Amino acid sequence: MTPVVIWAGENMSITPDPNEVAHVYRIGLRELCRSDSPRFVTIPESERPVVQIPLSGDLIHAPTGAVLLQMRWVALEGRINERVDHLEQPVFAWQ
Repeated sequence: MTPVVIWAGENMSITPDPNEVAHVYRIGLRELCRSDSPRFVTIPESERPVVQIPLSGDLIHAPTGAVLLQMRWVALEGRINERVDHLEQPVFAWQ
C-alpha cells in the first residue's frame, strides 16, 4: 500500500492509472478531525486496539485508517512524534 496525499484545491481533475489504482477518494480535511473520530475497538484476537476512522457513513480500518489518523495527528494537529504502529488491523485484513 502506498498512501498518497495531495493538496490540489477544488477543481483538480484526477486520472489514475487503472492498472495501478483501484479507487481515488476526495476527503476534506475537516472529515479527519470529526469529534467521533478516531474510534478504537478491542478484538479477542489481539491485545492491540483496532482503529476505525468514520468517513461518510463508512468505517475505514487499518492500514488505511492508521495512515489517515497519522496524517491528522502530524499534519493537522502538529503532533509530530505520534506513531500508529501500535494499532491493530481488523481480523479480515490479516489475510
